[in-house]
Amino acid sequence: MTPQEIEALRLEWRGHAGTAQMPPDGPWRTWLFMGGRGAGKTRAGAEWLSARAKTEARLALVGPTLHDVREVMIEGPSGLKAVAPRAERPTYEASRRRLVWPGGAMAYAFSAEDPESLRGPQFHAAWADELAAWRQPEAVLTMLRLGLRLGDDPRLAITTTPKAIRAVRTLLDEPGCVVTRAATAENADNLSSGFLEGLQALYGGTRLAAQELDGLVLEPDGSLWTAEILAACRGKPDGALERVVVAVDPPATRGGDACGIVVAGRRGGTAFVLADRTVRGCSPMEWARAALQAAQDFAAATIVAEVNQGGEMVETVLRLAGDGPPVRAVRAAVGKRARAEPVAALYEQGRVKHTEVFAALEDEMLALGSSAGGASPDRCDALVWAVAELMLRGDGLPRIRRV
Repeated sequence: MTPQEIEALRLEWRGHAGTAQMPPDGPWRTWLFMGGRGAGKTRAGAEWLSARAKTEARLALVGPTLHDVREVMIEGPSGLKAVAPRAERPTYEASRRRLVWPGGAMAYAFSAEDPESLRGPQFHAAWADELAAWRQPEAVLTMLRLGLRLGDDPRLAITTTPKAIRAVRTLLDEPGCVVTRAATAENADNLSSGFLEGLQALYGGTRLAAQELDGLVLEPDGSLWTAEILAACRGKPDGALERVVVAVDPPATRGGDACGIVVAGRRGGTAFVLADRTVRGCSPMEWARAALQAAQDFAAATIVAEVNQGGEMVETVLRLAGDGPPVRAVRAAVGKRARAEPVAALYEQGRVKHTEVFAALEDEMLALGSSAGGASPDRCDALVWAVAELMLRGDGLPRIRRV
């Protein structure tokens, strides 16, 4: 290949970007990309803002410090200058703290150390990097969002390694925020040889690995699960599963909480979490079809559906949505924490395994029962019903009874 062809291949982003690195479809306002170290967060943010620079004139770059903005977001190996074709490469004007593209678009650099510097300017789009490392994330985000008022579709992209801070949890619960995630291992082909093995050898199974490599938001005080427990629960069955169930935690309204849909199976004395098929913003018929599809994909023997919110309607909708396995309606007789405690105990005993990292589900598990609060833990509720059906039915808690 010629040098020009090699350069073109390097810059062809869509051809080799990971799913989490691509901006989501749909009318989102905030995109939060959380990932481990080296997961490709900077490249994702740079590619997204570069695409916006082709059609929009005023952009914002916000990092922990001005030094970080210049050295990582602009001039770093995955920054804005590096991802641009040579003929379209922007120039940084240090005296004015702005990046200027040949087509006329300008991106202004701001430090998260100075929220007031964002008072006044206005933008079409903004890229914020490593928000979890900012000293005043809520104040900076507020000022930045007040400036996103140009054009018909102002948007904000946030790339960060997660930390268990209020600003991150608030974003996770925000209706207009779309979240993508990637672990460091997903970008292994672009990292130096031995990087992952060395870090796993040093930190594997620790809280640091869960946060910095897996990209998980760690547990606050009072959580039933810890990062260490989740790090130790990885595993796959060594043979055919004896029984598979799909658990459904339906939302009260279409525009409200998500519909938790979790698939789990049992082999011997161990439960295996197989999939998180949770959906949001769906009609009853849509989430019912998603649950039936999950049951079909995993040959589930039963669909377990909580009916506290919808009563007989939940069971009826599932049966009207199509052919599927028997539906067992269950009703919660105790609170979420009490219902989850015996399931959490099974995790501590090593009797529940996750066949992969279910980041969104595990974030809810780490927050459940803690002082952090947050939105309804729909995924975690469905998980609790699934594991209880497989491992605890008839043992007392969680209390489950036919309706």
